[in-house]
Amino acid sequence: MSLEVPRVVLADIPFDVVAAEAPPGASLEAAGSQLHGAPTDAGAAVLFADVMVPVGAARLTLRDAAGATLAVVERRALPGWLSVLPPLVAFALALALRQVIPALFVAVWLGAFLIEGPSLAGAWRSLLDAAGVHVVAAARDPGHATLLVFTFMMGGLVAIVSRNGGARGIVARVAAWAGSPRRAGGATVGMGLVFFFDDYANTLVVGKTMRPIADAARLSRAKLAFLVDSTAAPVATLALVSSWIGFQLGLIEDAIAATDGLGGSAYSVFLNSLAYNFYPILMLVFALATSVSGRDFGPMARAERRARTGDQGPALTGFVAQAEDLEPKPGIPQRAANAYLPLAVLMVTMLASLYATGVAAVGPDASLAEVVGAADSHLSLLWASLVAVIAAIALSVGRRILTLAETMDAWYVGCRSMLLAVIVLLLAWALASVNAELGVARYLTALLGEHLDARLLPAIVFALAALTAFATGTSWGVMGILMPIVIPLAWTTMRLQGLEGAEHLFYASVSAVLAGAVMGDHASPISDTTILSSVAASCDHIEHVRTQAPYALVVGAIAVLVGSIPSAYGAPWWLCLAVGSLCVAAVVRWVGRAPP
Repeated sequence: MSLEVPRVVLADIPFDVVAAEAPPGASLEAAGSQLHGAPTDAGAAVLFADVMVPVGAARLTLRDAAGATLAVVERRALPGWLSVLPPLVAFALALALRQVIPALFVAVWLGAFLIEGPSLAGAWRSLLDAAGVHVVAAARDPGHATLLVFTFMMGGLVAIVSRNGGARGIVARVAAWAGSPRRAGGATVGMGLVFFFDDYANTLVVGKTMRPIADAARLSRAKLAFLVDSTAAPVATLALVSSWIGFQLGLIEDAIAATDGLGGSAYSVFLNSLAYNFYPILMLVFALATSVSGRDFGPMARAERRARTGDQGPALTGFVAQAEDLEPKPGIPQRAANAYLPLAVLMVTMLASLYATGVAAVGPDASLAEVVGAADSHLSLLWASLVAVIAAIALSVGRRILTLAETMDAWYVGCRSMLLAVIVLLLAWALASVNAELGVARYLTALLGEHLDARLLPAIVFALAALTAFATGTSWGVMGILMPIVIPLAWTTMRLQGLEGAEHLFYASVSAVLAGAVMGDHASPISDTTILSSVAASCDHIEHVRTQAPYALVVGAIAVLVGSIPSAYGAPWWLCLAVGSLCVAAVVRWVGRAPP
């Protein structure tokens, strides 16, 4: 007989308790109240849902029908506001120290300390657990490990095509057209739209390919990082076929199945929600407007003024290899095909792998959207990067551009250039795991869920998703936490308030989870795509966050004020998008300034 209780309990925030092998009629005593649970699906355990305890020591007692004690678990209930301290500390230290690694580690340590339990001995144990438990757990995750290998492979691939002259050949061709900052920015947005199938591939490939072109055109690396970041997650979350859609459809399908009275397919709900996905669409409009007009404001405008004089701002120390290590080998022809062919192999293999793994999961008779939705995107990324590296090695050695030893040396230099990026990713994942254990999302949901109006639900959900993604640094994690809550909440609230016919509120609430997660991910310094955008553009990470966050906030405000709220009160979605796009263009035109 045992009780499964969360390791961290927040005062007055509901949590679930599972009693394994509980006899019929068993009850749970918590905070002086007797709770009666329901059997789980497995039938061998009893679930006690929405248990709440006050601040301080909490004693949970499982009793049988006669009142005899079967099991006892004690927890210390923490005030809910303590759960948001680690992400706030990470953000504050990152801005104050301008060093993301110490900021992340201190935040993980603080989170581990709260999980361990505030005590002098707990401070020492939590320091050891920060690395020995939480960082190691992040590295053990199969999806994380696959992404780390992919990141190393991409670093090696870019180094090889740089050393064999391919990257310089691309620069020469594109630079002939993208010779101005505006054209370089427009080319970056265009390439970002082409790599619609995955945000990680988009970030690393587009950023690393466009960086030398942007430098030659004197487009700031901060602006390049922003354009790369703003065409990664927004494009992936809008694409009908992408590595995101399987995850999104899975969440929606599970939530529909768990909601009484709600029918329809997950793909239908997703398609209908796209019209209300205001933030990603408006962010793409904003990115294109700033590129075409050459106008910026805030910290980005200052970065652009510096770049026009040849000053790219703070260097990304440690994240990139020495420039001389990646220069083309002297005396070789600098052909763009030496880079185009491996990158084409990367894209073709990625798409083929998505299709193959999807067919293996759902069968050959499924639709293309279902196939890609069920595909293993992490494994496809790994396969694509591996095959592309092999192709780059074969091309370089087969054409006698580089010897095998020179090619492997270049690959190693590229892998080494990604080392600190990998460290930051591991720490960011560890902090996201700590935040999940501390119940950050549960606290924020409970905090905002007390004051609810169905017509304001999309705006509230957007703000909650954005705030949670900002604090945790993961858009997928926020979707996984909030989607199972928002779908039944939106459907039930609409029915209770007599709004059954207002399906647009339901679709807008679903899209608010996706859009808010992307917006918070954009503004967060611990987001993996934000970090990878800094790495790919060789932009100082804190500089990238400082210049991009104001843009994310402005577009997010327009998305809520012109999109979410008016559409919830009945305004046509297409009119909201049109007016929102005009507002974005007006902000760029009247607030932005073109550097001399």
